[in-house]
Amino acid sequence: MAPMKKITVSTLRKMKLEGQKIVMLTAYDAPTAALASQCGIDLLLVGDSLGMAVLGYDSTLPVTMEDCLHHCKAVRRGAPDAFIVGDMPFMSCHTSERDALLNAARFIQEAKCDAVKIEGDIALAPTVERMVHAGIPVMGHVGLLPQHIKTAGGYRIAGKTEDTAARVIADAKAMEEAGAFAVVLECVPAELGKRVTEELSIPTIGIGAGADCSGQVQVVHDILGLFEGFKPKHAKRYADLAAEMRKVFTAYSDEVRNGTFPTDEHSF
Repeated sequence: MAPMKKITVSTLRKMKLEGQKIVMLTAYDAPTAALASQCGIDLLLVGDSLGMAVLGYDSTLPVTMEDCLHHCKAVRRGAPDAFIVGDMPFMSCHTSERDALLNAARFIQEAKCDAVKIEGDIALAPTVERMVHAGIPVMGHVGLLPQHIKTAGGYRIAGKTEDTAARVIADAKAMEEAGAFAVVLECVPAELGKRVTEELSIPTIGIGAGADCSGQVQVVHDILGLFEGFKPKHAKRYADLAAEMRKVFTAYSDEVRNGTFPTDEHSF
């Protein structure tokens, strides 16, 4: 596959205007990032989902700034030309606008990300506006908010009623008005995903938000079948790598124990 041109926020706006679907995938390490960037993935998201997918936590809440920056740096090394979005973890942009700006700047300066993603509602719009004014591209995230599971009482579909749908729309519009270049819509009814996409001039990236969003994002471990603890309804497993890895690990273990590995071929 021929190398892709560098994606920019202008590219993404043009893709929405021209009806081209945007493809985003999570990545947490250099090898995965390298492979994804070779396969037509437009955006790489170093999501705080790394808490469950990589670090063994039961939610995104324990993920720290240092965790995110560490993995963003690895992804950048693996995909030097990719458009990389760093996910701002729990409480990294809520204590003050100053803290939010400084934390966001670390993603750009230290981890060489192209943008940050902020999970939140209309209340965070002024912070987003300050970031954009400072030169930091921001992707919003509305709908189901994993960082808010304590106050929401768990992972719940957002926008199922008229009132909650109106709030999702208001949150998305506030992000657009604040200068966000795109908005992730997580786990909202497909009809609401379509409505938000039609009402915004910026791209919408859906995850469980229907086929009418400007693009889609998935967690790499879900589509590869590597994360077996839970399969979200919005995820499609394109492979079952967990089963394949068990076969490999078992074969390796058996061969070492019975003396058939290593052979002369693998010795110096």
